[in-house]
Amino acid sequence: MSRGPRRAGAGQGAAAAVQLLVTLSFLPSVVEAQVTGVLDDCLCDIDSIDNFNTFKIFPKIKKLQERDYFRYYKSKIPVGIKAGSSNKYSKVANSTKELEDCEQANKLGAINSTLSNQSKEAFIDWARYDDSQDHFCELDDERSPAAQYVDLLLNPERYTGYKGSSAWRVWNSIYEENCFKPRSVYRPLNPLAPSRGEDDGESFYTWLEGLCLEKRVFYKLISGLHASINLHLCANYLLEETWGKPSWGPNMKEFKRRFDPVETKGEGPRRLKNLYFLYLIELRALSKVAPYFERSIVDLYTGNVEEDADTKTLLLNIFQDTRSFPMHFDEKSMFAGDKKGAKSLKEEFRLHFKNISRIMDCVGCDKCRLWGKLQTQGLGTALKILFSEKEIQKLPENSPSKGFQLTRQEIVALLNAFGRLSTSIRELQNFKVLLQHSRCHCEKGQLFPSTSASPSAGSWGTADSPALGSLQPEVPAEPLAVHHSTQTASVGSRK
Repeated sequence: MSRGPRRAGAGQGAAAAVQLLVTLSFLPSVVEAQVTGVLDDCLCDIDSIDNFNTFKIFPKIKKLQERDYFRYYKSKIPVGIKAGSSNKYSKVANSTKELEDCEQANKLGAINSTLSNQSKEAFIDWARYDDSQDHFCELDDERSPAAQYVDLLLNPERYTGYKGSSAWRVWNSIYEENCFKPRSVYRPLNPLAPSRGEDDGESFYTWLEGLCLEKRVFYKLISGLHASINLHLCANYLLEETWGKPSWGPNMKEFKRRFDPVETKGEGPRRLKNLYFLYLIELRALSKVAPYFERSIVDLYTGNVEEDADTKTLLLNIFQDTRSFPMHFDEKSMFAGDKKGAKSLKEEFRLHFKNISRIMDCVGCDKCRLWGKLQTQGLGTALKILFSEKEIQKLPENSPSKGFQLTRQEIVALLNAFGRLSTSIRELQNFKVLLQHSRCHCEKGQLFPSTSASPSAGSWGTADSPALGSLQPEVPAEPLAVHHSTQTASVGSRK
């Protein structure tokens, strides 16, 4: 073989290596430069949210999610569509690889429904207590015969292998059916949309900016939820499985694929900004609903009087922190037009969220469906709160209110959904550190630093799907009321 082509190939390889080094060293500053500053449609900046979440919210909301009241969520587990089965959102497996992917998705996406007898008896007591309360709103899935409690701590939100066209169809239906968008306008990077030549999404954002504030907000909320879910997948990814023991951690490649401004043609930073916007909306809702929980008639009942009191104290402490945030979203800027039009638009919001919840029922992954439903209900509850300010202000101190009430399911969904957003923002900060770390290694000539050289990432991970492949809270580091020796979760056993 002649030496000419070999030398040429070596030269091209060296050039590619140099280009990769330049790209990696430039990437962190690009990500940070584009996900910063003041958010659109509000007066809050991203750095303020990062600091507030890190030092005020995240440590407390994480503890709250470990409490018995907030760790159990009712879900229709037996009802659902398994990955690989036939439905309008699924794709039939046509190859050995696709069959293997379906098997992995079924395995990783299965719900751990293990509960101790003590927990099951406690749930019966909870039901008696809840039924004794006056309800003035729809209970939907809570009263379904197929619904049962799921321990969220035993089913953390992470990568499940649920991906590809099935996942895209679910998200596409959520956007297309609910975001006030004409079908002639296509979202950027949507693989189900026809080719648009040189249009990188500018026509979409031109259309979006022409909408009223309320409809722009709705789109940003859905986009922010989508970004948050994808961040959970990227931060808690199945890196390897040795002797049946999975290893979970952050997947840098997957994070870049979903959020890098170059790889996403500028779309990634927009999605991350929508995550911060969603955080602001739910933060505002928590600050507004505080008077509801401050009343003596409201308790977080699990049957353990001492723990219930501690849980309520922690919750009220979180509410106090949310009230201290200086740059809240001003919800009064929404629905400020004529009363008839505002009422009609509010009803559209409510119906759209109910439709999104129904679409989530079609997700072909049990865990993904569980967390998708929970976070959708949490966001819907946040909007319900923001739309009910007058009713909350008129709440009686010692009796139920017909004007405004929250069920156990709504309360659990609201705080866990906000906990997921708080975790997403922490995960994003962690990815920035990892990107900075990789740049330092590149500058030292180490193009491919070993994972052992990376800073500790805790229990973070990633995902391979553009959809809902992993929706769950992190398993806490401290011991919980779970008897791990028998793999069963018990209510009220914490000492």
